[in-house]
Order: sequence, then C-alpha cells, then structure tokens
Amino acid sequence: MIQSTDKPAEREDGEDLLPARMLNEFVYCPRLFWLEHVDGLFADNRDTVEGSILHKRVDQKTDELPVAGRKRKKRGQKKDDADDGGETARESIHARSVTLGSERYGVLAKLDLVQAEGDLATPVDYKRGSPRQLPDGSLSAWDPERVQLCVQALVLRENGYRCHEGVVFFWETRQRVTVPITPELVALTEQAIVGAREVVTNRQIPPPLQDSPKCPRCSLVSICLPDETNACRQVDHEGKPLIQPLLFDIGPVWAGSSGRAVYPRSRIRPLVTSRDEKRPLYLNSQGMSVGKSGEVLQIRDRDKTLQEIRLHEVSQVNLFGAIQVTTQTVQTLLENEVPLLYFTMGGWFYGLTQPVGLKNILWRREQFRRADEAGFCRRLAQQLVSAKIRNQRTLLMRNHVAPPEVALRFLKRMVDEAERTTALDELLGIEGTAARVYFEHFGGMIKTGRAEDPNRAPWDPEDEVPAWLTFDFNGRNRRPPRDPVNSLLSLGYSLLAKDLTVTCAAVGLDPFLGFYHQPRHGRPALALDLMEPFRPLIVESAVLSAINTRMVQPEHFVSAGNAVALNPDGRKAFFRAYEQRMDQLVTHPAFEYRVSYRRMLEIQTRLLARVINGEILHYPAFVTR
Repeated sequence: MIQSTDKPAEREDGEDLLPARMLNEFVYCPRLFWLEHVDGLFADNRDTVEGSILHKRVDQKTDELPVAGRKRKKRGQKKDDADDGGETARESIHARSVTLGSERYGVLAKLDLVQAEGDLATPVDYKRGSPRQLPDGSLSAWDPERVQLCVQALVLRENGYRCHEGVVFFWETRQRVTVPITPELVALTEQAIVGAREVVTNRQIPPPLQDSPKCPRCSLVSICLPDETNACRQVDHEGKPLIQPLLFDIGPVWAGSSGRAVYPRSRIRPLVTSRDEKRPLYLNSQGMSVGKSGEVLQIRDRDKTLQEIRLHEVSQVNLFGAIQVTTQTVQTLLENEVPLLYFTMGGWFYGLTQPVGLKNILWRREQFRRADEAGFCRRLAQQLVSAKIRNQRTLLMRNHVAPPEVALRFLKRMVDEAERTTALDELLGIEGTAARVYFEHFGGMIKTGRAEDPNRAPWDPEDEVPAWLTFDFNGRNRRPPRDPVNSLLSLGYSLLAKDLTVTCAAVGLDPFLGFYHQPRHGRPALALDLMEPFRPLIVESAVLSAINTRMVQPEHFVSAGNAVALNPDGRKAFFRAYEQRMDQLVTHPAFEYRVSYRRMLEIQTRLLARVINGEILHYPAFVTR
C-alpha cells in the first residue's frame, strides 16, 4: 500500500529540515529521494516490512537527551558531592529514539540509540542488512549509511556533544561496524545535503538509474519504472521513439525507423510485484448499511449483520444506489487509503471519497500547462485513438465467427488516418466512423443471440420475445441503453472509468483534466482518455465473456419504458466477470512481462505522467497483439 511520509520539520527561514533518512535515500538513489521526499510516496516490500519489525523495539520508547556535559549524580551520591567542582564521575547516557535538529545544516535526525559519557557521544544506527566487505577483508558500512550516521554526528556536535565515531548494527549478521567521522565523510555529507536541496529547488525528478542492481529490490520500483522509462526515452536521429509498434506485420514486433529491433528487450527486467490480495467490494442491494467494528467492515440490513469483511482485504468500496455508510467507517477507510465510490442504482458513476493523495502539486501544475498546448493534445489523442482502433480490430479477429475482411481493412485504414490527422475534430470523426463499423460486427462475437437483422428495431412490441430479453445487438445506444448488451457495455465503461479515476488520483494527476476529452462539469476527462485503448480489451471482452459463458442471463434484466438495466443479481454476476478480466494476466507489448490488467492501468498512467513532465517524449499506448 502506498503511504504518505511524515511532514518534515520547518526552519525559521521557512525551508524544511531534511531528514537524515532522506539523505540516506539521496546517496542511494536521487530518484528514490525525490519520490519519497518530494512526492511523499512510500511502498512496502519484504525488506521494508522486516526493517519495520526490527525497529519496533527501538521505537517503543523515546528518551530525552540531557544537556551535553551536565554532571549527574550517581545512585547514592549526595547532591553536595556532585556540585563540589571536583572530579565527580559522570553517569553514562543510554538514550533511545532521540530526535535532534541542526539549523546550521538544515537537517533533522532521529537517532536509534545514543551512548554518551559526559559530553562524548556515539550514535548507534540499526540496519536490517549486512555490512560491506572491503577487498582487504575488513567490514565497512555502505555510503548511504555512513552519510546518515554522519548527519547524526553533526547534529550531536551542534547540540554540544563531542562525536568522533558512530556505530551501525546490522541485524542480518549481528555485527557492529564502527564508522569514524572523518573530514572526508563530513565533506561527503555536506555535498549530499547541498545536492538534495538542489534537486528539490530544481523541481525536476532525477533520471532513473541505468541497469542498476539496486532497482529490483527497491520498494518503489513499480512506481519509479526505471527500465521502462529508460526504454521509452530512446529516440533515433529524427527524434522518433525507438520503441514503436509494427502492428500489421507478423507478430508484435517493435522496431525503429529502420524496421529492425533497436532496443534489446533483455535490458527491460521483468517487473515483479507482490500479488495484491485486496479486492474491490461492490454493494448494490438497496437499504443496506456499512459499519465497522475494529478493523472489520460490517454489512448490515437493518439490525441484521449480513457479512463481515476484514479491512485489509478491501481495495475500494463501491456503492450502488441507496446504501448508507457510517462516519466512523468513512474515516477508517480514509485512514487506510481505501477509496469510497458512489454510483446510481443503474450504474452511473457519481464520484468518490478518497484520501488527500499525492502531496506534490508539480505534477498537476504541469498537467494543466500541457493541456493548453494544442500540439501536445493532438499527438497524445492520436496515439490513444489509433491504439483503440487497433485493439478493436484485434478483438474482431480473435472472437468473430467469421472475421469480416472488409471491416478489418477499413479499420486498418482508420488507424493510418488517425495518425495523419492534424485536428482533434477530425480525430473525433475518425474514431466515430471506426466505432460504427466495429459495432456493426460486434454481434458476430456474441454466441447466444438470434441472427442479426440490421433492419429490425431493438425492441419491437410485435415480437413474441421482446428484444430486451435476448442478446441481439444491432448497434450501440446509450442514455439510456435500450437492450441488454448495451446495458452491459454502459455499466462496464462506468466501472473502468471509476478505476482509472482512482488510479489517476493515486499517481498525482487530476482525473478531470484531459487532453483528448475536453473538460466538462463532472466528467473525469483524463480517465476517459486513458481508457480508450482499454475499452475493447477490458469492458467489451468482459461483456462477451459474461454473455457467452452465461454468467449473465436474460432474466437478469429489467425494462422500464425504453430503458433496460440489470437487476441486483445481474449486476453481481457482471461485477464478477469484470473483476475476472481485470485480474487476468497480459503481456505488455513493449516490455514483454506479464502483469494483470489492473496493474497495467497503473503502469500506463504512470507512463503518461512521465510524458506530461517531459521525462519521455512519446506515450507508449497499450496495443495487444
């Protein structure tokens, strides 16, 4: 789970004090420092969790550090003897979890342990790993740890103590390594302080490390995307991306302008992330309420508890219609960074309640600036629309009983026109034309409907069986949907829009300011931009799966006037089909590792953020093979 780091202390001049732990991260990787200190992001992995557990004993107690050099009477010693000015012994100090700051250096340090005798102090820092072994066989702390320990020594000196060395205790090997506070180490530390402040002042995220062994075990590797970012930054002599799709060739070949592979995939290491055991919670039975007891969500119907769900198993709570949530539950969900999403009973997405999210305003400021650049908006819209048409074409080729050659050729031509267009209005027309041809043949992918009859109305009262009780599909309609298939499509698009709205907010972008979809009151335009390539791959695939596998049956629908909607049992069945599709693993066409569609949405959103801030020039829209 991504969490926000603690707010740093502030100096009298208004600048924040740099935490010593953040200087450790800066020496280790400046980009990691930016993500944690500036963006305020943190993600756990096995190493960080184990480190937190090992630090519990250290953090259990907070001690005060006495004034340096103060004489303290020993047990049984008279006060007059302690103050007689003679050679009175000073009591040893053993203080844990001590926080000290330095105005001179502008740093703040939390010391795990301070051992002192009089005014001579030694900081002790606890680390999870193992020490560095030098060529001569001796042991040494790593540079990030040496700098962090040197910061602790500097703040001790500024608070009146003498400090000539520090100690790092490595839990993994149970070894103590002494770190002398030499002039060279002080210079290295001062240089790190200056460098870290320059990174913050420049307001530009540092580039990712190149093929570094540090990356695979970094807890933020799935947020940083070092190999993916480096791959997308590669351009040829004409400034064109070296990674781009040759879609209508044999297989998913990625090549440069020369027509041959130019970026070795072996350099893009597989993104290995822990399996997310959390799942969205959907509630759509009217009149229910959600409360809590400790860390357990309680689903109630009046005074009867229907179900209890552990909070750490829930990634989001989706409410359809009239469902009540207690204030205590809302506060607990916010505290655990679980968004609460609201829909009408029919599935129209209202909005969400979520934590504050990313603290860094720089991403959103750049997003607003880019939205005023017509050229940027057009180029990004071209990539999104062309990717959508390509994926529609692929879905027809995969699932249609007899893929229509004329339609496939037409969609291929629409891709070429989308990439050549010079105006957003033209692009809207191309997208609409491609969608019309695609949905004309969508019924051929449904295996349970009656034969297509393009001249028959969606619902003819003279029919023995009303159209809303079948899965016939004669074209797209909405607001309201007038047949079961369109009802499923509309609900699916609403679910995908809410998932991408949550993802945009988590990444730090404003979901309501898009580049292709223009701003409109209450419309998450950026989420709609990002979902274009995924409409056929996630929503339409989930609809086909729900119908063809009979997860959704005609009796799951109700009709009112000319509108058709799912009943509660039908929504429950479709939620299951949608979530199964989101959990399905898919190979990224550019990076060739397998992740779930849910994780793919986050990767693509983070890559778009890299495009917005100028770190990469071209957005690699997702296109399946």
